Amino acid sequence: MASKLNMSWLRDWLPEQVPWRWIGSGLVVLLVIGCGFGWYWSREPALDQVRLDARERPFVTGYATVESTIRTCGWLLDKPGGYLSNDLMPPGVWLDNMPSFEFGVLEQCRDVARVLRDRFSRSQSQSTEDADLAIAQPAFNFSSDSWIFPATESKIREGLDALRAYQDRISNADEPEAQFFARADNLNEWLSVVELRLGSLSQRLSASVERTRVNTDLAGEPSAANSTRRSQLVEVRTPWLQIDNVFYEARGSAWALLQFLRAIERDFSGVLEDKNATVSIAQIERELEGALGNLFSPIILNGSGFGLFANHSLVLASYISRAHSAIIDVRDLLEQG
Repeated sequence: MASKLNMSWLRDWLPEQVPWRWIGSGLVVLLVIGCGFGWYWSREPALDQVRLDARERPFVTGYATVESTIRTCGWLLDKPGGYLSNDLMPPGVWLDNMPSFEFGVLEQCRDVARVLRDRFSRSQSQSTEDADLAIAQPAFNFSSDSWIFPATESKIREGLDALRAYQDRISNADEPEAQFFARADNLNEWLSVVELRLGSLSQRLSASVERTRVNTDLAGEPSAANSTRRSQLVEVRTPWLQIDNVFYEARGSAWALLQFLRAIERDFSGVLEDKNATVSIAQIERELEGALGNLFSPIILNGSGFGLFANHSLVLASYISRAHSAIIDVRDLLEQG
């Protein structure tokens, strides 16, 4: 009898006492606030977000490249909302465009860190690697979505601290063992990595529309072989749910690359002038700026190539492909005597 009375009392109390309308209104307000923060956190950085001022510090070979890497990778932590790729709470967990942009930036930072460690800081193949760069490079290559133990942010900060230590040493005349070698072969090595990165992004962007590609994996080498047999015609298509992710990853990669090229243009000015490649670098920067033009559509459209609706991935692929071709031209110039 007591339990029946208690249950009856509970049913009578809930509808009258619980302010359902206020709870519903509060949830709507929280949703609107979350959407506002999500929009603000998803804003892309300005083209000159990390541009270096020539008057900031006396010129030291390699300083601009390292400083650009520090600022570009540091932007991942300092931007509105901080690093979002490992967020587990709203609104960060709902976002995917900015995390994809972040991944594109991080991939370019990883490439620069690797070439800094293996090429820019070493005079020859048998020279000893720099101790600070040996810490920075693996730190940047840590998992991009680790939430804790350790968090990705802590590893990025570890890499940034190591880069700052290296930068201080190359700027100190009393540290002759720390060097940055601005040579044509070193620059060519980094551009070869960039060439592969942009080539992959261009193919993935173009695959937003299903297409049949001729298998040219072994073209030009009759004696070449690969692991498994592949068809002469290959169907390529980026999954529909991944199209916007690839698009924003390419935008992030293009933005980071633009920052690095501006720094490389300063540190390797003598090499570029000697090879008559300064104008070619400027053209690459123009193509990347075009790839980062304002996007006025609230969604990434995926119309067919010549259909009624736009295909933003194909437009971006056009800019990335032209930058890719220009990089090949610069590498040819650097290889010439």
